[in-house]
Amino acid sequence: MPKATYMYWQKRFDRVNPDKEIENKIMEIHENNKDYGYRRMYGELRNQGMLINKKKVQRIMQKLNLQVLSYTRKSRKYSSYKGNVGTVAPNRIRRRFHTHIPHQKITTDTTEFKYYEVDAKGHMTMHKLYLDPFMDMCNGEIISYGIAKRPTAANVMNALNKAIEITSDCPYRRTFHSDRGWAYQMGDLPPYW
Repeated sequence: MPKATYMYWQKRFDRVNPDKEIENKIMEIHENNKDYGYRRMYGELRNQGMLINKKKVQRIMQKLNLQVLSYTRKSRKYSSYKGNVGTVAPNRIRRRFHTHIPHQKITTDTTEFKYYEVDAKGHMTMHKLYLDPFMDMCNGEIISYGIAKRPTAANVMNALNKAIEITSDCPYRRTFHSDRGWAYQMGDLPPYW
């Protein structure tokens, strides 16, 4: 090993950590806000009067293993498309989303929400809920909805049956519009789906 390399590392081992104060502050903020990523941590440090580079905050949080993993691209996006698993209904709306007739055009989609629970030991656990709302395109009113811990066709069907019952007063043909995901391709859906 060259002498210069040895001396370089010798000095580095004996050196006092120049970021100790920042690390302690980041740990303190993290105790109260476990879901803060480096951007929100950077903003909080700025609010407390510490001038620091955003990349340095990111590097320190990576070093301390304080990265927030719940907002990765894979966990953030829910897609109901699984190919053709049943009958795909024709697109009757054809991007004509506006109407002045109540209960004529109804739209729906499955939305994923995340929530966190903290147990007695202070560990956070992430859970997911799936919302299936049916919205009137005339005024944006939510006619019916279903909430479940898993995306199921039964949840969609229950909300759909409620929407059919509520919109039965419409004198015109009703159209229920969706993204045609797997839950909307089930065989027991009504013919005007």
